[in-house]
Amino acid sequence: MLITIDIESPEPLFAQLVTQVKTAVQDQKLKPGDSLPSIRQLANDLDLNNKTVAKAYRLLERDSVIQTRGYRGTFVHPDARANSKVDLQALALNELQRTISSLRDAAVTDSEIRVAFADLMHNRN
Repeated sequence: MLITIDIESPEPLFAQLVTQVKTAVQDQKLKPGDSLPSIRQLANDLDLNNKTVAKAYRLLERDSVIQTRGYRGTFVHPDARANSKVDLQALALNELQRTISSLRDAAVTDSEIRVAFADLMHNRN
């Protein structure tokens, strides 16, 4: 699997990595059980910060595209192909768009929406 990172792209580096791994799974270039490089190794290979690769791996693991088996390594999840079709970011964007539209229809200002959103994110309620 060849991963290329475009530092000029507006897409965050971790998101590029997530997208490319999911695409490789969909194209069956990565198959269930295939091992992936360690965070440190992939960061070194791509000349990225370890935290960037770790964030991408966390998101891929959250989506059940990869799985970590302790010190044995990181592997493609058995259900990775089906799970890589799920786009939680798109889901979040759609839900937020619906909510924002509803609030605007109720005459809530954008400033009030931003303040409420920031308060909720800060308090994690």
